[in-house]
Amino acid sequence: MSRKILVIGAGAWGTALACVAARAGHDTILWGRNAEAIEALSQTRMNSRYLGDLKIADEIRVTPDFSEAVAGREMILLCVPTQTLSAVLENVASLAGEASLVSCCKGIDQKSGELPANLVRQRMPGAKTGVLSGPSFASDVVRNLPTAVTVASRDEPFASELALTLSAGNFRCYASSDMRGVELGGALKNVLALAVGAARGMELGASAEAALVARGFAEIRRIATALGASADTLQGLSGLGDLVLTCSSTQSRNFSYGMAMGQAASLEGLPLAEGAHTAGVALRLAREHDVDVPIIEAVVNVLEKRVTAREAVQSLLTRPLKREN
Repeated sequence: MSRKILVIGAGAWGTALACVAARAGHDTILWGRNAEAIEALSQTRMNSRYLGDLKIADEIRVTPDFSEAVAGREMILLCVPTQTLSAVLENVASLAGEASLVSCCKGIDQKSGELPANLVRQRMPGAKTGVLSGPSFASDVVRNLPTAVTVASRDEPFASELALTLSAGNFRCYASSDMRGVELGGALKNVLALAVGAARGMELGASAEAALVARGFAEIRRIATALGASADTLQGLSGLGDLVLTCSSTQSRNFSYGMAMGQAASLEGLPLAEGAHTAGVALRLAREHDVDVPIIEAVVNVLEKRVTAREAVQSLLTRPLKREN
């Protein structure tokens, strides 16, 4: 059944999910705040800044007019940076009516310590709410390469509905009821990608990178389960799957940002790395729940310039030996 879907955020991921919705046969609008960029996208069908010369379907309508975009939409996909989500929701709440809302953001709000879905529920408590996360590069999705993600909602029938709505062709959605686990997997893996990227930047070798992925995943599981997530969720697409993807390619902004950290290069002007915003609040949550996260703590120390990346590695290597589990 065709739905009226709005994608808020015309960055790489928002553009990719607009392509997904259109391929699934839905009436799709893509909204972006930069009128000049939206006009160029409308004319060329290319989001050149984020996706080069990849083209989007002619069926996708693009607009910078927020009121026009929201009017009459049945489902809204929120594809904005987590740190700007609260401001976007202020505008959505007054216009969205009975639309269901799906957070496609990966991060934790620095100010409140809340996950994106909680921000949505607080602002619009009566709306059906879901989340989407998983191992997915936007360019792969736009090119219609095989991709699998997790969609979750506390309302299990809505999670199943969401999976059915967005699955089409090479884009496959798996339903879950563990919203917290899905969101934490997507948020925390970005912090670990900084660490693995730094190891690549320092040329520490594939063995060191593999160790960071494995031990970093243990930290993600410890934090997530302490916050009420299911360990099984973290084993899946939105946890381990996303971690492996993000820690293995320079297509990942977080991995590339980490490489610059490891090379002691300037971080000014680099594309947004959500992990840099999430690291501090992740450490704070870990400490509040008495969870040991030495890799995440090392990332925070490097970001806050307390130590160099090489000093952080040395501190990890000189920690007391312990059992693996």
